[in-house]
Amino acid sequence: MNTVEKVKELSQPVAADLGYELVDVEYVKEGKNWFLRLYIDKANGVDLDDCALFSEKIGEKLDAIEPDPIPHAYYLEVSSPGAERPLRSDEEMKNAVGQYIHVKLHGEINGQNAYEGTLKEWYDDYIVLTVKDKTRRKDLEIEKKHIAKARLAIEF
Repeated sequence: MNTVEKVKELSQPVAADLGYELVDVEYVKEGKNWFLRLYIDKANGVDLDDCALFSEKIGEKLDAIEPDPIPHAYYLEVSSPGAERPLRSDEEMKNAVGQYIHVKLHGEINGQNAYEGTLKEWYDDYIVLTVKDKTRRKDLEIEKKHIAKARLAIEF
């Protein structure tokens, strides 16, 4: 089990106990420093107090574990996933039905490798995205195997 998996396993119950959803965990080296980043969310969004509370609780939990899952120095950062949060799992995609999203594709569909629109429907093998086509809207079916990345997006 790698560091990210260990931290996720430890963090999910702590987040749930506090009423948060653990959205993502990153463990990255930037320059000479290591960063452990945890992203949390809840129904009405998280604020600085939520991040501070979760940081305190998960910091205590990580410090109490023997052997230490991260044996060298690192910076712990807790934040919201932001307005353009990535959609990494089928569950997150299902929960995004009705929301405006950005989809990056492996290859092209109709000459484009990315689309933005409202996620109208989610099925096991494909999604239906309502996209703008000049002055009208149309539904576009995209097979899930063609989706490289998806995230929430802000509609302008």
